[in-house]
Amino acid sequence: MSHHTKLKSRIRADYPFILEYRTRWSDNDMYDHMNNSIYNFLYDSVINTYLIEHCGLHPPTSQQYGMVVHSHNNYFASIAFPACAELALRVNRIGNSSVTYEIALFERGVNSVKAVGEFIQVFVDRTTKRPNPNGMSTSLREGLRSILIKSHL
Repeated sequence: MSHHTKLKSRIRADYPFILEYRTRWSDNDMYDHMNNSIYNFLYDSVINTYLIEHCGLHPPTSQQYGMVVHSHNNYFASIAFPACAELALRVNRIGNSSVTYEIALFERGVNSVKAVGEFIQVFVDRTTKRPNPNGMSTSLREGLRSILIKSHL
């Protein structure tokens, strides 16, 4: 089975954290579905919601924060206003100062996944803007470990 086929077969149970998002009229584009740029906004939102609620991140004051260094998305089917989206999050890899997230977008009431994306963040020191030689903070690492999927392919 190809990697693309595996992603397309993702189900909600593959993800330990889910955040609901009610689409807005302005999310639709001229083709009457959610514009592709909105997916990145939503992926960023589910990641940061998780970091704030489960990893002790406080964006205005935390000594470390995550910078996105890579992102991509696989689109399988469209979603459109007024649908309710469910953003599903998991961690596929944790490095010294980096984390690889996988995010799936489902439509409430629909079993098949609409899109699966990947974000890679590197946590940097607020002062130096560089990764801390000691890696990410303990609270970040522990929170991220709780949604780490051991075998992600």
